[in-house]
Amino acid sequence: MCASAINLVVPYKNPIRGRKMSDTSPAIPESIDPANQHKALTAGQQAVIKKLFRRLIVFLFVLFIFSFLDRINIGFAGLTMGRDLGLSATMFGLATTLFYAAYVIFGIPSNIMLSIVGARRWIATIMVLWGIASTATMFATGPTSLYVLRILVGITEAGFLPGILLYLTFWFPAYFRARANALFMVAMPVTTALGSIVSGYILSLDGVMALKGWQWLFLLEGFPSVLLGIMVWFWLDDSPDKAKWLTKEDKKCLQEMMDNDRLTLVQPEGAISHHAMQQRSMWREIFTPVVMMYTLAYFCLTNTLSAISIWTPQILQSFNQGSSNITIGLLAAVPQICTILGMIYWSRHSDHRQERRHHTALPYLFAAAGWLLASATDHNMIQMLGIIMASTGSFSAMAIFWTTPDQSISLRARAIGIAVINATGNIGSALSPFMIGWLKDLTGSFNSGLWFVAALLVIGAGIIWAIPMQSSRPRATP
Repeated sequence: MCASAINLVVPYKNPIRGRKMSDTSPAIPESIDPANQHKALTAGQQAVIKKLFRRLIVFLFVLFIFSFLDRINIGFAGLTMGRDLGLSATMFGLATTLFYAAYVIFGIPSNIMLSIVGARRWIATIMVLWGIASTATMFATGPTSLYVLRILVGITEAGFLPGILLYLTFWFPAYFRARANALFMVAMPVTTALGSIVSGYILSLDGVMALKGWQWLFLLEGFPSVLLGIMVWFWLDDSPDKAKWLTKEDKKCLQEMMDNDRLTLVQPEGAISHHAMQQRSMWREIFTPVVMMYTLAYFCLTNTLSAISIWTPQILQSFNQGSSNITIGLLAAVPQICTILGMIYWSRHSDHRQERRHHTALPYLFAAAGWLLASATDHNMIQMLGIIMASTGSFSAMAIFWTTPDQSISLRARAIGIAVINATGNIGSALSPFMIGWLKDLTGSFNSGLWFVAALLVIGAGIIWAIPMQSSRPRATP
């Protein structure tokens, strides 16, 4: 039998899954510190968490690899496709901006659909569709067709990341979520690292079967998403109560952990009953000053994430004139390897300390310092160090960032709330590629674009520090 670390008299049911809840739950005993809940888990609860990591995180990690690859492979393709399609740096940046514009617009509707039809059906559907759209990019013949295809990829991929972030809140207690998020999101630097190496070699297939290297790139990196979308249908479950791979005892343990998690929700105005949260207007839950601050902070962060993902190959090419595409691919992998190690360490440190504010803001500043360092010298090794700092700081900040906004929104509003932060914040992803491309055409150098991104990161760090948070989550009042 599995004993809960904190015994609850009244069971709690997740309203997102259509169950009722009680508004008379007892308070957590004073002897229990919410920040140390993860240390009080029983052996049975620890076994359930490990089972979740093995079953869900590994598979979601693979899905995100191909999701992110289909998003950023245009950065590698841009090493040669710009010449073939007659693209200037501004046109190339606009293609990426249009992708993110569609991504922003359709992010909220996509998350609403996920909450209606379920994660399994919706994620499977959008993966198949964006895989087809990404593969079809190989048939682009000029700027206009490229713009249309990138818009289609943005529309279909819009719901994946916010959908998975929402999905993880159904399965993992908040005090494990930094690690869950990080192990899922580490797919981003892994994809950039492996994609850099693999894409460099794929581009060398130029001329094989009368296809350009960049056409092979979209074919070989886009079509696997179609196959994975089919696998999602058979692998994912919408919620723990539908998971046949969890025993009844596993489900009971997990429900108890989620019950305890409910009683330690962060509220900027202090402790508040969960029942009172549910009685608020859903839109009032979403459009609060705190949520808007999260959105602005995420906007500042997505600018640098986009710069790393889309422009790093060309930035490195400008630093290493005359290098082959394979060499550029290998160089682009180096910062991502460091990023993987940094993300895992920083997320574990944040979970261990149960502290989020400084663990989010400091990586913002670390990344800003990296961009400034990369732009301040012509020495290749120092420039590489700067890009390593920018990448490690940016992705580490993202992993910790997503551990807190969901706790400021009630369960019934969470699907839309997370999508609002992700979609609106990703306006930065749409702005950054165009701004960097435009500044590159205007000045002949990437430096001014890097200064722009660094300035936003400093602003973002200030916003994070201004958001009301508590390192130890306050207990809810019954």
